Amino acid sequence: MSKLLSQGHRPESVTQDSENAGALNELLSIMRQLRDPVAGCEWDKQQTFASISPYTIEEAYEVADAIDKGNMDEIRDELGDLLFQVVFYAQIAQEQSGFAFADVANSMSAKLRRRHPHIFPDKNGKTILPQKGQWEQIKAQELLSAGINRDDSILANVPLGMSPLLRAQKLQQKCAKAGFDWDALSPVLDKLQEEIEEVMAEVNAPDPSQAAIEDEIGDVLFSVVNLARHVKVDAQSALRKASTKFEQRFRLVESLVRAQGQSVKDCSLSELEAFWQQAKKQ
Repeated sequence: MSKLLSQGHRPESVTQDSENAGALNELLSIMRQLRDPVAGCEWDKQQTFASISPYTIEEAYEVADAIDKGNMDEIRDELGDLLFQVVFYAQIAQEQSGFAFADVANSMSAKLRRRHPHIFPDKNGKTILPQKGQWEQIKAQELLSAGINRDDSILANVPLGMSPLLRAQKLQQKCAKAGFDWDALSPVLDKLQEEIEEVMAEVNAPDPSQAAIEDEIGDVLFSVVNLARHVKVDAQSALRKASTKFEQRFRLVESLVRAQGQSVKDCSLSELEAFWQQAKKQ
């Protein structure tokens, strides 16, 4: 390799690493300029961890949306937006003498090596074959080493900040790994039907309670997530695609209505249903 380098030939991986480092340094430099107390952007200077957190969640969803569309240019741009969020947090932390971007990257590298002992050899050059449950054991040891009290619950480490659908899915997956799960689809469907009937019972009660209706609707949604999990469907992805499909069809309905010289607001429900069926065929 040294001969190749001396002749001006660089392995593709080395060249790529150099380009990556240069691009990242440029991004970090831009972030420092945006947060400069004197010459920085007024909006960027005012931001905190809490203020940009909602944007981070939004950017993550936009990445998922771009992946669903399969557009590589859009995926690249949305990943850039998400990376910018990480750089933003790191710059704020560095200003507070907390940590820098390099600390974030180094922490992740160390964690990946710890959690993949079957890939990365130890200091003696020995690799460890992966074992069932090893990942959770390593994470538990990390918490112990950090002086964090271990949560012994099966449901530990499922963040409250997750989207509700994803959190429901994660909770169910953890319980399933512990054996608390149906081994057939029939009882899952029965439970969903039971929850729907309980919703209707609350809706049709002599004195309906909105809180009780909300509680039962939550049970229905939780049961739908369970159904999705049992048939190996990601609930979030399924709902996102359903929403996209609905949006596309409704936009087509609007187009069909306008072609008739009408407005959606002026159409009856039966007329809109006819347009909807037409849109589905198209």
